[in-house]
Amino acid sequence: MFYWVMKRIFLGPVLKLLFRPWVKGLDNIPAEGPAIIASNHLSFSDSIFMPLMVRRPVVFLAKSEYFTGTGIKGRLTALFFRLTNQLPMDRSGGAASAASLTAGMEVLTHGGLLGIYPEGTRSPDSRLYRGKVGVARLALQAGVPVIPVAMIGTDKVQPIGKRLPNIRRIGMIFGEPLDFSHYRDLAEDRDIQRKVTDQIMFELMRLSGQEYVDEYAAVVKLRLAGKAVEPAAAAEPLATPAPESGSVSQASPGAGKGGPSDDTRKADDGGAAAG
Repeated sequence: MFYWVMKRIFLGPVLKLLFRPWVKGLDNIPAEGPAIIASNHLSFSDSIFMPLMVRRPVVFLAKSEYFTGTGIKGRLTALFFRLTNQLPMDRSGGAASAASLTAGMEVLTHGGLLGIYPEGTRSPDSRLYRGKVGVARLALQAGVPVIPVAMIGTDKVQPIGKRLPNIRRIGMIFGEPLDFSHYRDLAEDRDIQRKVTDQIMFELMRLSGQEYVDEYAAVVKLRLAGKAVEPAAAAEPLATPAPESGSVSQASPGAGKGGPSDDTRKADDGGAAAG
């Protein structure tokens, strides 16, 4: 009820008036049935503007830190995220991330729209970063289509660290649904998960026009802040656990401006992409 009231009566009309969002490809979102909406992530406001323009409710997997804050501000933030159809996602990997997978699967099992940011965190510099494979595992296990969406200009409206937004127009482009049903029996294959993720990132790069960087955004953020790179920054939330008998490479062939499209071509020519 809170979600509907805020979207239709209070917050939604005001945001549409101020920011005049333009939208392309909205008809690519199915009128009913489960699907994943995979978006680039430029700003905190992405989770507000995109669901505002989609006719159906969108449930987002948001980082768990938004739900565990202390004090009045922390509690209000957690309450806001719960009331706006967002679920906590633990990004550290292992059993904690498995619980997030279950929550996301429940949304899809009940026929809902699940929103995911494959990059795992906001871009530090408006470029598109390497996707984490959780989006692929969910799509393959649930057997649902993935709709890529490119957010345009939200990084100018609310840059990282800025509390009050700049009033300017933003946009979004919804791409055609991506069907990975032919990989359904390989949902737990890490190479296939990487291949599917790279295909999704290629579509986001194509729709958004962003430069692609073959590195995790979380790792880049730590380096820019002069901090040590923690294992959790490069963790693959919701990914299939690596085999105990050996390690799996995390390198992706799609580097620089060539983007994950390079990886896709190599995978099509000679098997699955590196995982």
